[in-house]
Amino acid sequence: MEFTHFDQDGNAVMVDVSGKEITERSALAQGKIRVSREVFEAVAGQKVKKGDVLTVAQVAGIMGTKKTAELIPMCHYLNLTNSKVVFRMDPEELVIEVLCRVKTEGKTGVEMEALTGVSVALLTIYDMCKAIDKRMVMEDIHLCEKTGGKSGEFRF
Repeated sequence: MEFTHFDQDGNAVMVDVSGKEITERSALAQGKIRVSREVFEAVAGQKVKKGDVLTVAQVAGIMGTKKTAELIPMCHYLNLTNSKVVFRMDPEELVIEVLCRVKTEGKTGVEMEALTGVSVALLTIYDMCKAIDKRMVMEDIHLCEKTGGKSGEFRF
């Protein structure tokens, strides 16, 4: 296996994508946050003092996708064509699941953008609800699927 973020001398480098074809690319990532009944009901009922948690987390997740290259050192700046964050709430498991789909037409994929979108949305939920209960647990953040590029499709 070749590590593409290091040159032959072991120096960190950004991968050169100048010779790659422009293709449609997309990625879907997900993660979840386990919360107390009190937090779950406050979020579901829009009773959190800081505001509408899911709307703020949705905007934060989308912003996270757009700022990924500023956070992850070797990521390329991408012109995203779409970024979408949605939530699923499970009242039985007391879980809020975050899904983030990102699309672009470019020379490199959007997996890191989708994963960053999920992570930032989860962190925003935590931040907005920590006054109620700090025992929330973010977990299972992973890439679900990706399309486009030389490596083709991936499904988890």
